[in-house]
Amino acid sequence: MKASYITDLQKWQEEFKFFVEVTVRFSETDMYGHLNNTIPFAYFEYARIEYLKQLGFMDWSSTEMTKIPVVADLQCDYLKQVYFDETLRIYVKAARIGNSSIDIHYLARNEKDEPCFIGRGTIVQIDKSSGKAIPWDEKEKLILQEK
Repeated sequence: MKASYITDLQKWQEEFKFFVEVTVRFSETDMYGHLNNTIPFAYFEYARIEYLKQLGFMDWSSTEMTKIPVVADLQCDYLKQVYFDETLRIYVKAARIGNSSIDIHYLARNEKDEPCFIGRGTIVQIDKSSGKAIPWDEKEKLILQEK
């Protein structure tokens, strides 16, 4: 597995703690029963939102929420074929914390615990009304570093 954002594969995989499970739906497959190559991005989104909610950063019900995370870039590297009705664990971790951004890494494992696809992406925290980047405060940085 060659990905520029991974230097030590074993260490990289061991750092993941948070995951969500997804089951591949029929509508997410092509005519051969393979997972469509666009679907991992939807799985990344689901896992990322659940991860951020668990950290306390995504209180969607709050009308007072003034800052939101937006995706700046996203990539996926495909390692193994995935089929209809497989259950996957989509792991998420904060790999690098910037001033107002986070580099997030993803790892999808099948029921045999085999990596199927991996990815990374950057999210930026912005002000909802102005659309400008807002730095993470010290409390937020500490939360991100712990998880």
